Amino acid sequence: MKIFVFLFPQFNFSAPKEEAYFKMLSEDELLACRMKETHLRNKDKKSRLSLLLAKSGSHENVSPEKKPPAKTNHIAPDVALRWGDSFEELLSHSGGVEVFTQFLRTQFSEENIEFWLACEDFKTTESATKLQSKAKQIHVIFIDKEAPKEINIDYSTKATIEKNILKPTRSCFDAAQNKIYSLMKRDCYPRFLTSDTYLALTKRAGPPTMTRRRSRSFVFNERPEGTAAWL
Repeated sequence: MKIFVFLFPQFNFSAPKEEAYFKMLSEDELLACRMKETHLRNKDKKSRLSLLLAKSGSHENVSPEKKPPAKTNHIAPDVALRWGDSFEELLSHSGGVEVFTQFLRTQFSEENIEFWLACEDFKTTESATKLQSKAKQIHVIFIDKEAPKEINIDYSTKATIEKNILKPTRSCFDAAQNKIYSLMKRDCYPRFLTSDTYLALTKRAGPPTMTRRRSRSFVFNERPEGTAAWL
């Protein structure tokens, strides 16, 4: 089957003729054109969404290389040392959250702590209208398959969230938040405690450097019996 599609070229006043023309496209060619147009529209929509989120301040859409490091001069070494007692102790201190976020940014995984913090804020929301608005925002930023800061959760958990946010409650993200919390505690937290960032705060030295001792080829303080002394 052939489909007639009229194409109108740009006017060129230096050309001898300015007539409309038509080209016959097959169904496959027409489908390919439509798919290309749909892809371009989706790409443009995603770009505008990322720009809107960045301008609204709803998340930090800044790469780790461009993000300025957090100022940690105000954190005392004894305070930082207490963060090593437990992961809960670390997250209970605002400075601990700040430094831990800085560390995760160097690991390209800051979306985990940002999602956890967004869920903590979400659970304190009283207004039903704001609850729904925040639920959609968290889904767009962290859960959706094209989310700019998509977290690593299983399909079942993601499907449950997408169902629950239709009528959100303050517990609709709990399962995902618990999974991300366990991931950070099990994997990220131990690495944080051995990082240069944390060691610098606690004024600890890194592991001692092993140095090779020089071996002596000759010993002059003793000489075999019967040999002449060195002059």
